[in-house]
Amino acid sequence: MKASATKNASVEKMENGWRLGIGAGDAPSYRDAQLDDYSGLRRSRFPHRSLRLSLSARTSTPSAAGTWGLGLWNDPFGLSLGFGGNPIRLPALPNAAWFFYASPQNYLSFTDDKPAQGFLAQSFRSPKFHPLLIPAGLALPFSRKVTRKFLGKVIDEDSSALNVDTTQWHRYSLEWSPQRVAWDVDEVRAFESPVSPNPPLGLIIWIDNQYAAFTPEGKLTAGVLESGEQWLEVRDLEIGSA
Repeated sequence: MKASATKNASVEKMENGWRLGIGAGDAPSYRDAQLDDYSGLRRSRFPHRSLRLSLSARTSTPSAAGTWGLGLWNDPFGLSLGFGGNPIRLPALPNAAWFFYASPQNYLSFTDDKPAQGFLAQSFRSPKFHPLLIPAGLALPFSRKVTRKFLGKVIDEDSSALNVDTTQWHRYSLEWSPQRVAWDVDEVRAFESPVSPNPPLGLIIWIDNQYAAFTPEGKLTAGVLESGEQWLEVRDLEIGSA
C-alpha cells in the first residue's frame, strides 16, 4: 500500500495500521489522505479481479465534511495524459465496491431509489462503452436531467445505508467476486448484491473534504468543503482471495 497526502493532510504509520488525517481549513483548499495499491499504473494494469478485504476502522466524527471510505474502484475520474512518467489514464465510467461515507452535500447515485449520502455499502458496474453514452453526451448541454436518466440505464448500481457508529472500532469485511459483492460489519452480513464491478480494480482507503452531486433534478455540482480536523484510523488489514 502506497501512502499519499495533499498539503495539510497526512498518513501516519501506527501500530498494526495507519491514521489518515486532514487538517482544518477553508473551502477552497482540497485536502486528501489515502492509501492505495494502484498509483502509477494504467487502469488496465490495476491489480485485482476478485478480493476479500478485512480491516478494523474508526473515524473522528460520524459526520465528516466530504467523503471517506475503504474498498475497490477503477479511479474513474483520474486524469493523466502521460506527462512526468505517469501512465495515460482518461476518465471512465465507474466500477467500484466499497464501504463509502458521503456528507449531505454529496449525491452519488444515478437512480432515484438508492441512498446517495451517508454511510453506505455500495457497488457500481459499468461497461467501457455503451451506445446510450452518445445521446447522454448530446443531451448534457440542454438537459442534465435527461443525461442522468441515460447514465442510470448504462451504470448498474446497488447500495444500502448502514446504521453504524463509525467513531467506534468495527471490523469491516468486503468480499468481491465476479458473481457478487458481500459486506460484513463485525462478522455480520450487512448487505449482499449481484452488482459486481468489472475488473480490474485497485484498493483504496481515504478521507478527503470533497463533494460531488448529480441530483434527480439534474443539478451537477462538485467542490471542496470547509472542515475541522478529521481523521480515519485503520488497523489489522487483511487481504486475500475471494
